Amino acid sequence: MAVTAQMVKELREKTGAGMMDCKKALSETNGDMEKAIDFLRENGIAKAAKKADRVAAEGLAAIVTEGNRSVIVEINSETDFVSKNENFVNMVQEVASHILNNNPASVEEALAQDFSGDASTLQDFINNQIAKIGEKISLRRFEIVEVADNEVVGSYLHMGGRIGVLTVVEGVEEQVAKDVSMHVAAINPKYVSRDEVSAEETDREREVLKQQALKEGKPENIVEKMVEGRLSKYFGEICLNEQPFVKDSDQTVGKYVQSKGGTVKKFFRFEVGEGMEKREDNFAEEVMSQVKR
Repeated sequence: MAVTAQMVKELREKTGAGMMDCKKALSETNGDMEKAIDFLRENGIAKAAKKADRVAAEGLAAIVTEGNRSVIVEINSETDFVSKNENFVNMVQEVASHILNNNPASVEEALAQDFSGDASTLQDFINNQIAKIGEKISLRRFEIVEVADNEVVGSYLHMGGRIGVLTVVEGVEEQVAKDVSMHVAAINPKYVSRDEVSAEETDREREVLKQQALKEGKPENIVEKMVEGRLSKYFGEICLNEQPFVKDSDQTVGKYVQSKGGTVKKFFRFEVGEGMEKREDNFAEEVMSQVKR
């Protein structure tokens, strides 16, 4: 498979490796992006790929709670100026409340639902806001959470909605769940516990770590033990319960929650624009476009 400049660019963005290293990795793996990432990591050229870290698009995450139900939503705008606009902020809250009250199963279903006021559907309401604000606005995603009697939901918004987190914890007070949400916002775990990590992901990471150890010249008879040790460290980086708690690094999040008599059930973390390409606008032109409105 021919390696294109776009493929090289994408691999560079995902790994931070040099252009020639990326080109070689793609050539060696016949253009397979995931295998190319592993190739770079095995050769010590790139760290673990974080495909969702390319935060680019603007907008807001918002959280609304009513009784035992909560919703977290992400709505995107084109510029940071608009995301701080009072009309946009109010619109995001209104959309979040609508979704919580109408309980759609998907973004598509939500957009097609009846909406009160001048708009006939939620999509019509958003279109009206686009006409008023002058920028493309889109509902990207949402999650609705309903907690049981022995569960609490902790919510946290960082930087006014740049990052939003909802965490469900069993057997604790709400403040404990909020503390965990703050940790999730700061550290960005992928899973609650290692039990949630798929066998496929574990096997893939184990193979990468094995190749790293072999390329370091380690004897084969100790490679296996090294790999398992490094794999445990990997779980400690991606699993919430095994991460050092941001408010007390002497204990893990799991131990902190356990000391309060609770268990983390699940969490949702929305970082605005994660995984989306950024518009490469000229900043001066962006400012002027706002001034003219």
